[in-house]
Amino acid sequence: MPNTRYRKGKLYAADMAMYSRQIAADNSQEISRLKRNLIRCLREDVTAKQREMMLLYYAEGKNMREIGDMMGIDKSTVSRTIKRGERRLQRCLRYGAEAYLRSMDDL
Repeated sequence: MPNTRYRKGKLYAADMAMYSRQIAADNSQEISRLKRNLIRCLREDVTAKQREMMLLYYAEGKNMREIGDMMGIDKSTVSRTIKRGERRLQRCLRYGAEAYLRSMDDL
């Protein structure tokens, strides 16, 4: 009796691809809402320096040393600034602006 729990190979890859497509279709509206809210929080809740550093780090793929060299600051300062920005985004998305963000979605 074959052990289907740990199948490998082409059949398993095809099953996983089909499963991921099915799952993705279920939450596409949630993902688009989260993206809109994330952009709104980036604009309104994060400081300009945090936003700039986070965009350089995440969107442009620069490392912290490169960002520090560009801005004339130490890489540890870049790291702290990015972490603070991430915490602000988490708070905005989780607690602070939840009712506001939902009311804006209704518009």
